[in-house]
Amino acid sequence: MQLEDAAPAGTMTTKLDAALGWAREYSIFQYPFVTACCGMEFMSTAASHYDMDRFGAGFPRFSPRQADVLMVVGTINHKIAPVLRRIYDQMPRPKWVVAFGVCTCTGGFYNDYAVVQGIDTILPVDLYIPGCPPRPETVIQGLTLLQKKIEAQGRGGA
Repeated sequence: MQLEDAAPAGTMTTKLDAALGWAREYSIFQYPFVTACCGMEFMSTAASHYDMDRFGAGFPRFSPRQADVLMVVGTINHKIAPVLRRIYDQMPRPKWVVAFGVCTCTGGFYNDYAVVQGIDTILPVDLYIPGCPPRPETVIQGLTLLQKKIEAQGRGGA
């Protein structure tokens, strides 16, 4: 018996990994690691005017073991870097990292011995959201790009 004969016309079938990719895309459990002024803009993006809930990302988790997206917001210095790495290591797979703000992405204007010059020297970054601070519209655009990446990985893509 062939597959065409088993399923009636118009029946749509899907692979399990594609379904998982879709589910993960719209259920982002973020862990906010906020250290500096970009946190204010991060909170305004999460408020009702911009409504991150419509993207499935409105419910932050405050335990790394329950989160799948690590939102690193603000300046990271060398003293706090091991803590950030430990939090990342505690997160279950699959997991993604977002660098929020120019200080997180590149060290910003803090070019000195105490500040990490980009968190990609500590852990792998999946999405960079630049700005000082990034505008909420930029954050929403970054969130949609992250959703596409998550969904593509669920389908077995890059």
